[in-house]
Amino acid sequence: MMRRVRTRRWVWRLAYVLIALIVTLAMMLPLGAQAGDWPGPDLLLCITLAWTVRRPNMMVAPLIAAVLLAEDVLLMRPPGLWTAIVLLGSEVLRSRVALARELNFLTEWLAVSALMVGMELAYRFVFAMVFLPQVALGYAMLKVTASILCYPVVVLVSTWMLGLHKPATGEIDAYGRRM
Repeated sequence: MMRRVRTRRWVWRLAYVLIALIVTLAMMLPLGAQAGDWPGPDLLLCITLAWTVRRPNMMVAPLIAAVLLAEDVLLMRPPGLWTAIVLLGSEVLRSRVALARELNFLTEWLAVSALMVGMELAYRFVFAMVFLPQVALGYAMLKVTASILCYPVVVLVSTWMLGLHKPATGEIDAYGRRM
């Protein structure tokens, strides 16, 4: 029983890494985006936050940090900045998992949406502090809006197709601790 739970946990972690690799490589492809096009959602952010809410014991901080740091390097962003912000956001969600278990999806969606907006504003604030060039605020907020609208789709796919659900009240992990 214990071995099966640990194996399942590692399968989910490997699935997260593979999905992150596919999403990151797809973002690097020259797919004909032109100036003035609508920005797409940050799928990796949506997946990270949705899976952290659904199964916080599978989404450990070193895994999230390694995947997002690799994404920072591959997408030529300042290494570690977006990683640190997303890691802090996911830890905020992880600390509220007992509360999130009791909430309905609309409340969860609003909380994650507020977190996404806060993470984007923190990212822009750090860029402004060191005078780095950045995209217009409207364009960045369009990207956040696209991510917010994509979050329910990611949750739907994760829940119905992949079977990743929130921990039930009183559910325990492989070590006998409450989730």
